[in-house]
Amino acid sequence: MCLGVPGKIIEMYDREHLKMGKVDYGGVVREACLEYVPEAKIGDYAVIHVGFAISLVSEEDAKASLAMLKEIVNLEEELRLDSGEQDL
Repeated sequence: MCLGVPGKIIEMYDREHLKMGKVDYGGVVREACLEYVPEAKIGDYAVIHVGFAISLVSEEDAKASLAMLKEIVNLEEELRLDSGEQDL
């Protein structure tokens, strides 16, 4: 299964002739390649897959997706605790 995660572009720059940027995923900031979304600008939300922005999305859609991902993580943690499974 492949998963693209939306984030807000907070910085843009060129690195070795590639359009790059810093993307904020609700508090976690990572670098991503922005070459596939040449229309992107600071403040836009992009779906990032394996370090590459693959599309732009609305702020509303991005926030809804992030909220859903947080619910999935919380559910996974709850299920793990209910089963007695612990991280090693």
